Amino acid sequence: MTAVRHLDLAAISWQRQGIVPAYAPELGQEAAQVGSALAVDPKRDFVFPTYRELGVARACGVDMVEYMSTHKATWHGGLWNPAETHVAPIQAVVAGSVLHAVGWAHGQTLEAHGELPAEGYNVAITYLGDGASSQGDVHEAMNFAAIFKAPVVFFVQNNGWAISVPTERQVAGGSVAARGAGYGIPAIQVDGNDAAAVLTATRRAVAHARAGQGPAIVEAMTYRRGPHATSDDPGRYRSLEDERLDAGADPVARLRERFVAEGIADAAALNEADDAAAAEAERVRRGVLALGGRPGAEMFDLVFQEPTDELLRQKANWQAETEWHEESEHA
Repeated sequence: MTAVRHLDLAAISWQRQGIVPAYAPELGQEAAQVGSALAVDPKRDFVFPTYRELGVARACGVDMVEYMSTHKATWHGGLWNPAETHVAPIQAVVAGSVLHAVGWAHGQTLEAHGELPAEGYNVAITYLGDGASSQGDVHEAMNFAAIFKAPVVFFVQNNGWAISVPTERQVAGGSVAARGAGYGIPAIQVDGNDAAAVLTATRRAVAHARAGQGPAIVEAMTYRRGPHATSDDPGRYRSLEDERLDAGADPVARLRERFVAEGIADAAALNEADDAAAAEAERVRRGVLALGGRPGAEMFDLVFQEPTDELLRQKANWQAETEWHEESEHA
């Protein structure tokens, strides 16, 4: 969580410096992200993130330079290998990841031909926010998952805001977890600023899905302490005083205090973690700066498994124009 905090704050600075064009901060959501990610088995389960899951990716072992390549706009899905990391590419479409997760989870049951494997099902975990829960895709995903008992966990980070709209103005019924009853999906609402509570709740949800009992919902109640994205100005819809009063306990400080109180770590160890996190953020910064442009042909090669004649025609035209410009520059 300390590493995630440093990387997240650094990424905002990188955007301000022009190193990356855009970034969606997660300040205040470290416990929800790291706690939930540590509940899955990255060797068999699959994670379907949104555009705000730096903490999830970091906890699952994704290389952070490869992760930030998406934010640098040098690669549309991140340079990391989803097949190896079991972390799907960043999903920029609001609520889009839930459909992918349910499809993958349903595939696990189809491969099992109706027989629960001895080690249980591989489980998908998909992330969404309170704002995304208002999308029709979420209804379709939850309904389908419940009917077919897909082994998927819907992890909702209720950070209090759907960009500039507070949760109470766009989530009917007051919570996303309450909707689970309508689909016959067990749901739990947990303190999203308590890493241990998030870990326990998500482990229970994963165990439920792995045992062939169908989907589960975990709603982590947290708070988005910063802007929705680096292009957002939260001062237009809430005050700093509102943020201070509503945000609750800082999840990183809260865990640090618990470690000290229970004798798990002392101040020296925590300072060491801070130093290591700062050094990691600097390594990532240098790595992001070193990222070069991607081969232009990739915009044609990675569209379809079998390219169409029209796509091949466009690629040939692009290559001819590129060669002409290069020759003109050297002339």
